[in-house]
Amino acid sequence: MSGPAGVGKSTTSRRLVETLNRSAYISGDAISHFPVNGRGKPWLDKSTLDLTWKNILSITMNLLDYKYDVVIDYVSFPKEVKWLASGLNNREVRIVYVVLLVDKETIIFRDQLRPEEERMGERSLILLDEFENDSELMDVNKLYTHEYKIEQLAEIIDGILQDDKYILR
Repeated sequence: MSGPAGVGKSTTSRRLVETLNRSAYISGDAISHFPVNGRGKPWLDKSTLDLTWKNILSITMNLLDYKYDVVIDYVSFPKEVKWLASGLNNREVRIVYVVLLVDKETIIFRDQLRPEEERMGERSLILLDEFENDSELMDVNKLYTHEYKIEQLAEIIDGILQDDKYILR
């Protein structure tokens, strides 16, 4: 589950995990905070981003070994998802890639609902533009959520689970 802050990644990911029988939730943000001192911001520091993705892959493989469905909640661009998929090549897994997006007004509004210390501000808008302009991101992987209300989350999750368009492999 991907997209900029404020699109509903965490809310959707957590609810998705609850609907699966044997499932695990990986928060990429939490993984990126494993290193305490010397950690850079993943969008500015390549080694921090690389370490985060290596840890996500390792944890994912461990969970798959124990027969868990894994939901990863992180800002994931197509190149990173392809890298992750290549790391899982020796496994028979279905990889579903969904990028949640909203319009600019909605992302600003939702960011203001967060506690002040968790607000992303301009970073959310920058990420929104990066996703919208990423030439590798297929339209079929985009899911616009600004017209949905929280009460429709079950409908969103049903669409993710049932629509093959989100499947990478």
